[in-house]
Amino acid sequence: MKKLTPVLVVDQVEPCAAFWTGPLGFARTVEMPHDGELGFVILQRDAVEIMYQSRASVAADLPSLAEGAHRTVLYIEVGDLDAVEAAVAGAEIVQPRRTTFYGMMEIGVREPGGNVVIFAQPSGD
Repeated sequence: MKKLTPVLVVDQVEPCAAFWTGPLGFARTVEMPHDGELGFVILQRDAVEIMYQSRASVAADLPSLAEGAHRTVLYIEVGDLDAVEAAVAGAEIVQPRRTTFYGMMEIGVREPGGNVVIFAQPSGD
């Protein structure tokens, strides 16, 4: 195996892409329209890659995958949790900053598509 890239299915792709490309510094490497809106996007920063696809785009391509709830938790280890916390200021906090029993400092936010993103840094860093 070489790589794992999540594909998150959401109602609207654009607000989700803006969440990552703004203060978090991700780049849009691929964009595909669907029915006059952004239907698919690949976002990348360093070795981290995330894909978003609209529910309408999925329904047109693979109808069986478009039904039901699509909620995911992404867990991303970062080098500077303070900087990331400042970058996502204004996002809904679903997990206030904490230090876990497994030695990580974490903060969890909800991105515009409804998915939870937990940013983490080893507590000794």
